[in-house]
Amino acid sequence: MIRTTIPCIVSLLLAASARAADQCVECHEKTTRNIVVDWKLSAHEEAEVGCADCHGDAHKTAEDAAAAKIPTADTCARCHGAQVDQFKRGKHAVAWAAMKAMPTAHWQPMAMMEGMKGCGGCHKIGLKTEAEIAGLKQASAGFGTASCDACHTRHLFSAEEARQPQACQTCHMGFDHPQWEMYSASKHGVRYLLKQNGVLPANAAAPTCQTCHMPKGDHAVCTAWGFLAVRLPMPEDKAWAADRATILQGLGVLDPEGKPTARLEVVKAANVARLTQEDWQAQRDAMLAICNRCHSANFAKEQLAQGDRMIREADRLMAEAIRIIAGLYRDGIIPKPSGYASAFPDLLAFHDAPTSIEQRLFLMFLEHRMRAFQGTFHANPDYAFWYGWSEMQRDLTEIKERAAELRAKAAEKKQ
Repeated sequence: MIRTTIPCIVSLLLAASARAADQCVECHEKTTRNIVVDWKLSAHEEAEVGCADCHGDAHKTAEDAAAAKIPTADTCARCHGAQVDQFKRGKHAVAWAAMKAMPTAHWQPMAMMEGMKGCGGCHKIGLKTEAEIAGLKQASAGFGTASCDACHTRHLFSAEEARQPQACQTCHMGFDHPQWEMYSASKHGVRYLLKQNGVLPANAAAPTCQTCHMPKGDHAVCTAWGFLAVRLPMPEDKAWAADRATILQGLGVLDPEGKPTARLEVVKAANVARLTQEDWQAQRDAMLAICNRCHSANFAKEQLAQGDRMIREADRLMAEAIRIIAGLYRDGIIPKPSGYASAFPDLLAFHDAPTSIEQRLFLMFLEHRMRAFQGTFHANPDYAFWYGWSEMQRDLTEIKERAAELRAKAAEKKQ
């Protein structure tokens, strides 16, 4: 009896889902036709996953459109549990929290943040709390809660689309993380483009972003050095350790005495840095194994070590610039902003830094230091040198010159 009943129940449920989908399609082919086109092209349609499976069945007419549920990652987890579990362990899952944790995020226009026309447009991939989702529903009809659709764009939700390097381009480009520009102009990116164009055969070696950062489709997406290229424990090299401590103080993670601050907990929660040697080494070993699929182990190890050394050199310039501005605070040459947690400039204040010399420090850290080390790891010499290292040298020269002018003016006033 049970054996015959269960298939019947399943058939009835599928039939009901199909009827509901037909009703949705009949209306939406008139109002939002391309949504229907994408759904009909999707694996969801083939698997008889209908509109109500993701959006619920409360929305029946044009008058009650607000009753349609906006999916979240947990909605996707009902069928794609393994991928969502991986995603929740990775850095993308904390992207929304990381954005909100920036000290002046609440100063920005809402359209840029919750409206997702700026930072929120990419950071929406991160998971939100129930309170945040409720807030989004009030501010912007609840859009931007799904996370997964940042890469598997709705309503096609194509895995093949998400495997292409262009899927990463929208967010990983531009000012502070031009990975797309670096990758696409590197030999890795050029060879893959030639594969896409049919110039190179389909089985030619040419890695995508996903090859290196999502091996075997792992949705965790993590790197050894993390977004900010800082980590613990401190290096044995004493000069580099001192430079990194200064950068951590500029990030507000260490206080002026070198002790951890409350912001360290935010860094831990956001998973933007490896805080043990074991965690860092695990990510480095994983990347070496990926590189070794095309390159010799010795070559791969040396190339990644070059990136480590580039971070050390960039840290030397960065720390010197931070100390110069901290000295200006200390000597009363420029006022330390009241919102800054310590005697150091806050590198996370970004464009809200109050003076031109502090603005130059912000550019040095978030634009040029990023390009120096990211360009090295992404095999793009021009980004590593001209857009990165060379610009850092120019930044430091300008900061030194401007600091000397400010000190000279302060001395004149005392006379």
